[in-house]
Amino acid sequence: MKTQKEVLQMPYLQTEWTSHDGGAGMIYLNGIRQKPASIVWSFGGGWDHVSIAYPNRCPTWEEMCKVKELFFYDDETVIQFHPKKSEYVNRHPYCLHLWRKQGEEAELPPQIFV
Repeated sequence: MKTQKEVLQMPYLQTEWTSHDGGAGMIYLNGIRQKPASIVWSFGGGWDHVSIAYPNRCPTWEEMCKVKELFFYDDETVIQFHPKKSEYVNRHPYCLHLWRKQGEEAELPPQIFV
């Protein structure tokens, strides 16, 4: 995950608060003429994490790709989890998350399977 300094230098990010392991604010992924999304990032507890939410819709695939590009380095794999139903958590109907376990490379299926 990019450093806190790199994150705070992003264009179109309006930071509301920061701490020793992350922060939150609003981000204009589609330019300042569009409505911003709420964004939270963290890098504590052994996990890198970014969540993004709009008030009335889920982020698109293209927007999630942009979030990945803005918050993570090109050589990092991040994952959007779909846990078993008994462990499902939903605090906002339009919020999506990207995760990366620190110090580990996520195993991916062979490219020929995709």
